[in-house]
Amino acid sequence: MKFSTKTEYGMRAMVNLAKNYKKDSISLAKIAKNEKISKAYLERLIAKLKANKLVKSTKGVKGGYKLTKAPGQISIFEIVQALEGPIVMFDCLASNTKMICTHKTCLTKKVWLKVQDQIIKVLRQSKLSELI
Repeated sequence: MKFSTKTEYGMRAMVNLAKNYKKDSISLAKIAKNEKISKAYLERLIAKLKANKLVKSTKGVKGGYKLTKAPGQISIFEIVQALEGPIVMFDCLASNTKMICTHKTCLTKKVWLKVQDQIIKVLRQSKLSELI
C-alpha cells in the first residue's frame, strides 16, 4: 500500500493550518507558497478536506481557511481517508466490495486483515497536533 501525493501534500497543508489554528484564516495562496504546492492542486485537496468537514473557509479581506476543530481532535486517519478514500490493502478486504475471493480458503487474508487493522489503528491514534 502506498499513499499518493494527495496525502503527502494534503498533510502538509493540514500541518500548516494546524500551526495557525489560533490565528486568522490563512489564504490558499499563502499555504501553496509556504508548502511549495501548486495552488490548483491544493484547491482540489482543500475541497476534499472541506467536504469532509476538516477545514472551513471564510470570505473577505481576512478570508481563507481554518481547521474546523483543534489539531488534537483531528486524527491522521480522518485526513488520509478524506484525501484517499477507504484504506484497504486489497480489494477483498474492503467492506463494500462485491469481489469474491477466487480461492475457497484464502490463507493470506487473515494476515492482510491484521496488517490493515494495525495501520488504521495507528492512523486513528495519531493526531494532527503531534506533527506541529
